[in-house]
Amino acid sequence: MRVFGISGSPRLGGTHYAVSYALDYLKEKGCETRYFSARGKDIRFCIHCDYCMREKKGCIQKDGLAEFYEGMQWADGVVMGTPCYQGTLSGQLKAMMDRCRALVAKDPHVFKGKVGMGLAVGGDRNGGQEIAITLINNFFVINEMIPVSGGAFGANLGASLWSKDKGAEGVAADEEGLRSLRMTLKRFYGVLEERRVA
Repeated sequence: MRVFGISGSPRLGGTHYAVSYALDYLKEKGCETRYFSARGKDIRFCIHCDYCMREKKGCIQKDGLAEFYEGMQWADGVVMGTPCYQGTLSGQLKAMMDRCRALVAKDPHVFKGKVGMGLAVGGDRNGGQEIAITLINNFFVINEMIPVSGGAFGANLGASLWSKDKGAEGVAADEEGLRSLRMTLKRFYGVLEERRVA
């Protein structure tokens, strides 16, 4: 089972830590993993030029998303993480989502049946994590993916983590947030396994 982990943060901080934690957990379960970080990447906005719709050859922009596109197509499951900026997801992650239009234009069902989970890291305990995760889950639904949460009693929409503005150190100390991450990972892995057996 192949899992693609994405950090929508321009830093190697809390979101990087949480996505890496998730991938380590899944590697221990036997999954093959890849990781993509927005850090240091030239990620341009979708300019709605419709090149991808007309030509069916991908995106007209040649920037840092080639590896992201490859990973999204390769994966059976996607772990998508974001820091919370202004109470929602990062601009970097939103640009990645928008630019997936180029893949869908070539193949409308390119993501169909892939399993997805979201995680969000906020500087405050209630810093927009659930809003950010909802938008990630919306992306999964729109693209025919299967969104997975951690279920009731701790991870209703996905994994919500609190960094206390201390980056990786803060997330590592957030036991309640890590519990929500483990709950979500457990269900995510379970759905991946069910789909593999089916």
